[in-house]
Amino acid sequence: MKKNILHLDLDTFFVSCERLIDSRLQKRPLLVGGTGDRGVVAACSYETRRFGVHSGMSMKVARRLCPEAVVIRGNSSIYTKQSHLVTEIIKEKVPIFEKASIDEFYADLSGMDKFFGSYKYASELRSTVIRETGLPISFGLSANKIVSKVATGEAKPNNQLRIDHGFEKSFLAPLSIRKIPSVGTKTYQILRNLGVDKVSVVQQMPVEMLISALGVNGRTIWKRANGIDNPPLIPFHERKSISTERTFTKDTIDVKKLRTTVFAMAENLAYQLRKGDKLTACVSVKIRYSDFNTYTKQLKIPYSSADHIIIPKILELFDKLYQRRLLIRLVGVKFTHLVSGNYQINLFDDTEEMLNLYNAMDTIRGKYGELSIQKAASIGAKTIGRFNNPFNGEPPIVLAHRKQ
Repeated sequence: MKKNILHLDLDTFFVSCERLIDSRLQKRPLLVGGTGDRGVVAACSYETRRFGVHSGMSMKVARRLCPEAVVIRGNSSIYTKQSHLVTEIIKEKVPIFEKASIDEFYADLSGMDKFFGSYKYASELRSTVIRETGLPISFGLSANKIVSKVATGEAKPNNQLRIDHGFEKSFLAPLSIRKIPSVGTKTYQILRNLGVDKVSVVQQMPVEMLISALGVNGRTIWKRANGIDNPPLIPFHERKSISTERTFTKDTIDVKKLRTTVFAMAENLAYQLRKGDKLTACVSVKIRYSDFNTYTKQLKIPYSSADHIIIPKILELFDKLYQRRLLIRLVGVKFTHLVSGNYQINLFDDTEEMLNLYNAMDTIRGKYGELSIQKAASIGAKTIGRFNNPFNGEPPIVLAHRKQ
């Protein structure tokens, strides 16, 4: 059976949400992000892009490039709510779908042609989303995820595009190699140095040449350029919570040790959120005393996965909860009300330096291990805890302080 994979992308999602709230922003240049000069652009309208503005740019630079733009701080809870509405519509209409991010979805419509027609069904699904949410959305439909994603990009803004079976290669050929997913700035520069600009050039190259220039990633780019890469669709399952606990080998009343342990647990769980592209809206702390009496306190927070937002709340909860001054047997930290989303959308007040710090620390953790870099305040316990990574199916991770 021929595959029919649908890719849906909400156009300039944060901007569209803001325009739903205030219709006066329609067709006006709009920047969403940190409102200070040291803030970062989280999203920008199409009207600003012709001035060279793009997401991730310094707000100061963006305002200089497009001084007439309206700047809005943004509200992540509103964006999460709108994303949930779209998710529920898709969940009701298609049997299998993947939520790739807060504003991006894949759905498997294979076999639909026998009864209804995949393209017609996708068109009606898109119309339903627009009608029920008021948000613009684009889609691409093809034989695999990669070509569908590229097709969506070509269809934007607020449009749709189908690539018929057998035409994947000819569709991709005239496009810039930058349109291929996984071709970032560094890879693009390497390819440009080789004289490669269009996808058609890669299609004519031996795969061995790309492997020689780009390593293992060269084979992936060659396959995607030829429209034959077919990564699996990961069925959507909304994880509701993530937690970790520490049972001490000897009951303790050492407050400094307890706070250090709780700090480290919160720090590592926040990293797990970012790693899994998740946000939390509720944090809690659990204490079990030596007499086995157990107490829990929780606190609702704006959707976030940022250390500097979450960790102070966790320590605040611990200080309120630990009142009996008895020996403690166990402490735990838990994040609930999880939703899909990128942690940067919550950092509207933060500086570009802060975002770069998060990215750098998470990159080091991803390359050298989760304990390869830690904040000084989290160092002190030999064994911090054990928890399951709920986002990638890996086995339980034992967190341990690495002695220098």
